[in-house]
Amino acid sequence: MAVITAMDLTHEPMRTYKIIFWITTGLFSAFMLLSAYSYLAAEEMKGAFASLGFSEDFFRIELAIAKLLGALVLILPFIPKSLKLFAYAGFTINIVSALIAHIAMGYNSYSLLVFSIVALTLSYYTFNKLQKPI
Repeated sequence: MAVITAMDLTHEPMRTYKIIFWITTGLFSAFMLLSAYSYLAAEEMKGAFASLGFSEDFFRIELAIAKLLGALVLILPFIPKSLKLFAYAGFTINIVSALIAHIAMGYNSYSLLVFSIVALTLSYYTFNKLQKPI
């Protein structure tokens, strides 16, 4: 029979946080990378942005680049914490803006937005739990 020590009990929550962090961050980053790719490659995305009132391609391309860079910042472990916090803030602003745009335009498809909110929130929460206290 194995003996469980106090050290084992303190490491178990950290292991759980790591698993949740990497799953949610990986899924969220993959979704943002796929979104960025579709903004650049899919013709129907041009129409979607035009229907929101963006006649030029500047915002669509800028948003695709921002999502690409933000996803890389979140997923790469050697990126400093301060940059990761900016990425979390940027994605939060992006998701809130997307939610407002969908509501304003009368779109009834919120499943991907809900997924994004939940994944980003869990990623951010576990990221903070894994940080070493100063």
